[in-house]
Amino acid sequence: MRYLSTRGDPARKRFCEILLEGLAPDGGLYLPERYPQVDTATLDKWRRLAYPELAFEVLSLYVDDIPLADLKALCAKTYTQEVFGTQEIAPLKRLEDGLCLEALSNGPTLAFKDMAMQLLGNLFEYELARRGEELNILGATSGDTGSAAEYAMKGKKGVRVFMTSPHGRMSPFQQAQMFSLQDANIHNLAIEGVFDDCQDIVKAVSNDLEFKRKHKIGTVNSINWARLLAQVVYYFAGYFQATKSNAEKVSFAVPSGNFGNICAGHVARMMGLPIDKLVLATNENDVLDEFFRTGVYRVRGSADTYETSSPSMDISKASNFERFVFDLLGRDAGTVKRLFGEELAKSGCFDLSADPAFALAHTRYGFVSAKSTHVDRVATIRDAHQRFGVTIDTHTADGLKVARHFVRPGVPMIVLETALPIKFAATIVEALGHEPDRPVQFDGIEDLPKRVTVLPADAAQVKAFVVAHLT
Repeated sequence: MRYLSTRGDPARKRFCEILLEGLAPDGGLYLPERYPQVDTATLDKWRRLAYPELAFEVLSLYVDDIPLADLKALCAKTYTQEVFGTQEIAPLKRLEDGLCLEALSNGPTLAFKDMAMQLLGNLFEYELARRGEELNILGATSGDTGSAAEYAMKGKKGVRVFMTSPHGRMSPFQQAQMFSLQDANIHNLAIEGVFDDCQDIVKAVSNDLEFKRKHKIGTVNSINWARLLAQVVYYFAGYFQATKSNAEKVSFAVPSGNFGNICAGHVARMMGLPIDKLVLATNENDVLDEFFRTGVYRVRGSADTYETSSPSMDISKASNFERFVFDLLGRDAGTVKRLFGEELAKSGCFDLSADPAFALAHTRYGFVSAKSTHVDRVATIRDAHQRFGVTIDTHTADGLKVARHFVRPGVPMIVLETALPIKFAATIVEALGHEPDRPVQFDGIEDLPKRVTVLPADAAQVKAFVVAHLT
């Protein structure tokens, strides 16, 4: 298996090369040259597997430069009941006929990001030890990626983490999860701006090839193919739990800001998983919904990015969207480079509404979308609690609200859970009048000492901080 850049770099690389690299040298994102195809016989075999074994089967189709026995051991080490609190790892809960919730927030930081990040931490440690090298991870988070990465990487040999986040724009619980970590290899940088400023800094540093290579800079954001690949697994797991035979189809509703989570669903569908619709749910920052409705992709500046009660989706530049557009346009790297490397930089938007390929987003690739507002999510949280006895977080509420628009008879709709509700307690109190349950290990976390540095939205200052903390 070889990997190529969405912007046409001629190099073809293997999995472990791009595992440590992040962005391609031309600023593009890596994708496999082809999506391995999964037939009915394979689905029959996988249907009986436990989650760690299923993860191994999926990953082994894309990873051929780690010995199979080692890859299997890494999956078994990652997906355990001790780490994820349940033997099923990602159990399905049926809310009502045709509507299910896939629990993805049983990991150490109570968010779906743990599903991939725990594996990524073990892969990094394995590959760095094999090479005798170190890696300095520079990441950006709008909420949950940061804590998931830091909990996965803390104490890992050969790894340092420099995590940027938008200053004051995460929930108090999210901030406490990250900033209370005192591990020497973890550094938190609160950037004066919005998430997109953090993401722009990460991309700017990654595109400085001399700096990147000299200081061994890698990334854990979903621009890293390995992280997205790990997320493909729970689409298969959800499908098998929701169906009795491979003749059935399901749909997935996915809260999405950076397009990473739902892009994993796109990959699963391209592999042959019987997915009917991929339902994309946004909050008030509806850049992605606007595209799927109109064909216009229009990013917003910091001043026009709303601060919402589902803050992990307060994003207006969806990095992973480039991967889907690459497939949508028939893998035309020249056009993708022009759209993402030139037109977005020049005008902040591009328009595919007149391109015949745009219709394929719905007809061939199954994407539909809608947005949810604060009023919607409060009402949805209240309704789920009253009718099903389930307390959901704000992002999951966005997914559930939008999912209801697209439920079809005979096609189970699986809503992907984003996080446990304690991470967004203020809105839960608004909806239900009481605090959500708090896992005992997080009692008093907001009162712990904080370790964080506030910096302006300036890539040069972030670079300087990284260099100053490499010894």
